[in-house]
Amino acid sequence: MDNCALGPAAQETAEATASAGRSTEPQRGRRGEKVAEWTRGRLGVRNLTRSGMRKAFPDHWSFMLGEICLYSFLIVIATGIYLSLYFHPTMNQVEYRGSYMPLRGQMVSEAFDSTMHISFDVRGGLLIRQAHHWAALIFVAGIFLHMMRVFFTGAFRRPRELNWVFGFLLLVLAMFAGLTGYDLPGDLLSGTGLVVVNGTLLSVPIVGTYLSMFLFGGEFPGNDLVARFNTIHVLVIPGLMVGLIVAHLILVFRHKHTQYPGPGRTNRNVIGMPLRVHAVKASGYFFLVTGVIFVIASIAQINPIWEYGPYRPDQVSAGSQPDWYMGVADGLIRVMPGWEISIWGHTLALDNLIPLLAGVGLFLVMGAYPFIEAWVTDDDREHHLLDRPRNRPVRTGLGAAWISVYLVVLIGAGNDIIATQFHVSVNSVTWAVRIGLFLVPIVVYTVTKRWALGLQRRDRDKVLHGRETGIIKRLPHGEFVEVHEPLSRERLHILTAHEQYQPIESGGPGVQGGPESSTSRTRRLRARLSRGFYGEGTQIPKPTVQEYEEITSGRRR
Repeated sequence: MDNCALGPAAQETAEATASAGRSTEPQRGRRGEKVAEWTRGRLGVRNLTRSGMRKAFPDHWSFMLGEICLYSFLIVIATGIYLSLYFHPTMNQVEYRGSYMPLRGQMVSEAFDSTMHISFDVRGGLLIRQAHHWAALIFVAGIFLHMMRVFFTGAFRRPRELNWVFGFLLLVLAMFAGLTGYDLPGDLLSGTGLVVVNGTLLSVPIVGTYLSMFLFGGEFPGNDLVARFNTIHVLVIPGLMVGLIVAHLILVFRHKHTQYPGPGRTNRNVIGMPLRVHAVKASGYFFLVTGVIFVIASIAQINPIWEYGPYRPDQVSAGSQPDWYMGVADGLIRVMPGWEISIWGHTLALDNLIPLLAGVGLFLVMGAYPFIEAWVTDDDREHHLLDRPRNRPVRTGLGAAWISVYLVVLIGAGNDIIATQFHVSVNSVTWAVRIGLFLVPIVVYTVTKRWALGLQRRDRDKVLHGRETGIIKRLPHGEFVEVHEPLSRERLHILTAHEQYQPIESGGPGVQGGPESSTSRTRRLRARLSRGFYGEGTQIPKPTVQEYEEITSGRRR
């Protein structure tokens, strides 16, 4: 109704109401701004928030691997809290009276009984339990792949060495978190794994017996293992992992994000999407990862403890396999010969001690690699641009060789399954793995290095002669040639932007301020390793400007 049709008093009332409505919204907005300003001033995050909003995040599919780690970790925490409400971490024996009829009346531990209760009687319990397990597997796999991406692209170089160490520690903690969680239900499969853990601990000289007694609370299997593993699994390791993840994210914001080479991208800038856009994409990606994990958990069965039954010290589960990330330890033990030596009246079980030392050494080399490469190459500069793996053939070959060792040992962890499924002798599989541990890494390193050099030659040919178009042209004298198309400036920049290092000489300083003349063994070793990284046969020279101009000018003529 039009205001003119109202009386004077009604018109005044309507105008007052309208003006009050117009003034309410700005007041509410100012009140919210005041609260936000008060919070930023008291918490001291004003400058941090403003600088954070100006951060740019490069957009590349490989960066999603780190986000998968973070999101799967959040799912592990959320599902773990739900499971802890129903789980009883004790090894006290009780009679099973649950819904699974084949086990009715059997004596089981309270840990096993509560896990069966979660799986069969708690609403949504089996889904949450399987989502927890699958998310843990994806979390470890995500860390592993993320570290491999960082390794092959050189993102571990200064100033990000500490970030690499944090990622390495996260990987180790995630593996131990999986081991402790895997052994909590008290089923026959996890008990079989604990036998291996106990044997490995006992093989440690001098302190092995004490470590076993402390962990199991007495003679194996003891009475305190589940309670102690539960404390480690739900309190100690998650707390350490949260601290490492927070420290990792702080360093990422502090050092800015790495980026792949391209036009306009230097060590002093970052080209990418703003924080707000990245946050929206990250939120959607989080729900996508969550959905995928729960879909897998709903259709793919994992760790069905009711099929294994409760743990019995006098029984062993046939075909028992650990989770994939612990396969390196199990595989090394399976393929190691049963060697023992006696020293001063004491038996030293080398069949467990040597695999333990080899596995620890394999991971320590990975954790210390950034410092090893920095020492060998004498490169102490800051790097914010990533390498293309083909431009660092030696590093790429070493990484591929490390992965090949892991995969060969993983095959050794399944030697019994391979033997039964392919109807071959388990001794043949074991000996194949033993030989492969020494032969396969050499072959993989050589092939990977040659492959990277071949890709470098291909890039050099593309820069000088252009891209193949597939168009065949016949020249006046009858010769058939393929027409090549010049590359764009952006592509030329990507193929030629990388830096080619020179090896350090033992008798003088290197390009980046190498060691002075000396006959010390350490410096000679450093120079020899430097030649192995960047000497003859390790990189293909980039086309010079003169070579490019000569080729292009001849093409124009």
